[in-house]
Amino acid sequence: MAAPIEEDEGPAPSDDFYAILNVRREASQDELKTAYRRMCMLYHPDKHGQTADKSSAETIFNNVQQAYEVLSDPSKRAIYDVYGKKGLEAEWELVPKMRSAQEIREEYERLAKEREERRLQQSTNPRGVISVGIDATDVFDHYEGYEEELGGLPLVEVKNMSIAQSLDTPLTTSDTATFSGNLLTQNGNGTGNFSVSLRRVTSPQAWGEFQISGGNGPSFVMKYFRNISKRSFASCSGLFQVTPQGMVAPGLVIVGARQLDRHTMGYLTWKAGLQSSMTSMVVRDTKDSHLSCQLQFGIPNTFVSASYTRKFSTDEARLTASVKVGTFGMMLEYGGEKKVSKHNRLGAKISVGYPTGVFLRLRAHRANQTLVFPIHLSHDVSPQAIFYGTVAPLLVYWLVKVLVVNPYLQQQKERDIDEQKKSNKDAMEQKKREAHAAVRLMEDMMKRIVDFEESRNGLIIKEAWYGKLVSANDIGRSSAEGDFIDVKIPLQCQVKDSKLILTDVSKVSLPGFYDPCIGEEKQLRVVYEFRQALHECTVGDTEQLRIPRQSHKLDPS
Repeated sequence: MAAPIEEDEGPAPSDDFYAILNVRREASQDELKTAYRRMCMLYHPDKHGQTADKSSAETIFNNVQQAYEVLSDPSKRAIYDVYGKKGLEAEWELVPKMRSAQEIREEYERLAKEREERRLQQSTNPRGVISVGIDATDVFDHYEGYEEELGGLPLVEVKNMSIAQSLDTPLTTSDTATFSGNLLTQNGNGTGNFSVSLRRVTSPQAWGEFQISGGNGPSFVMKYFRNISKRSFASCSGLFQVTPQGMVAPGLVIVGARQLDRHTMGYLTWKAGLQSSMTSMVVRDTKDSHLSCQLQFGIPNTFVSASYTRKFSTDEARLTASVKVGTFGMMLEYGGEKKVSKHNRLGAKISVGYPTGVFLRLRAHRANQTLVFPIHLSHDVSPQAIFYGTVAPLLVYWLVKVLVVNPYLQQQKERDIDEQKKSNKDAMEQKKREAHAAVRLMEDMMKRIVDFEESRNGLIIKEAWYGKLVSANDIGRSSAEGDFIDVKIPLQCQVKDSKLILTDVSKVSLPGFYDPCIGEEKQLRVVYEFRQALHECTVGDTEQLRIPRQSHKLDPS
């Protein structure tokens, strides 16, 4: 068994063995050998006579040799692909028996699960929701006399407030106790309750839970959950509640669910008690969308509803629209939610219904804490309330984002970059020295390659810049400013048979490269001559580069 390894997000860009050899992550043994031989021709110490050059070549050659030794060994390569260099430093007793990345990954996941169980034993996982109900109907519902009484100002007041909080206390790897409570105040009257539940995982397919609550009369809940098969499960909950009038109100909830396809689940729920109902629901959840349809027959409400959510992975935003029609009336709801920082999300929804009127629901979510503002805008379906309820949140969000969030995130990013630069200063200086030494070793090889390419009107690198490039005009600035570096020589040495191919990994580990702008997005811009015509192209740090290719020509003048 392997010794526990800290979780790693993968190889650091500056230690990427694939980038050092400039090969694909799916490279075959033949591709690795070809890349290794090419590096040996350039950096083997015996090919350099001067003492300083020999020492520099030896350092670079050792990195190349280490990369080849790891990637050419299937077991070491599997460990490196999952853990990075940290995995190679651990003791793996079963590695000779593990010949695939999948087996290595399964072992890693098992160890990660054990660490997660230990972590859960020390975690309380607090969760909380604060809801503040606001009545703003006076803004849009005009009644005679209120202008005179309030001096022409509409009345906006807090009608209710509720606070709910819960925390988990893992007792063992199978048992978890949960403590929760809530307080509600409305129109000067307050209520609340407190509950304690104990959940036990009896097997990988089943768990049971017992809950006792007090406040508005004691209640007892017992729940049992079980996976029937890989694609279906069922749960059963029994409720016994004592009302403030002293009556015992039993209840029963049975839920059955089955996975219809990879992204679709079907649910069937039966409730018996004071509010009995039969509900069927289909939910389809994909990477880009979420769709749910529900049909309920019951007392006192019978309804049908549908909801659709569009997900935008680029900026982690969602747009939602739903409609609900039943014996209570009808309701149309639309809104959106967006992640504004690593731990914060903001959302807003407009609900238009009969006879409820118009509601605006604002929601702020940070970590496990949620703040909700249900704002009642109008008792009737008012076009003004709908318009301002839709526009106002968008305007406020834009102002907050531009004036508060963006400056804060920019300052935070700058602080993080400064901290990275300070903590990695010595290592980066070492990488810089190694890159300069590598470039010096490449000069003779570059001249031979250029002479060969000129003789056949092949590929000649005229200019190449790597780093933070804002526009094409950046090449006119001096690289001494520190945002980017000149990589013309290293790229020319990568040219073979009038072709330059760089794989889709960070370029920072290529021989002759280093990171000139830690923490910033980097690009590679190349100006090259091919068949006596100038071309240029710019790619992102982790994009593949293949030249010559179709690109716009530059004016030779």
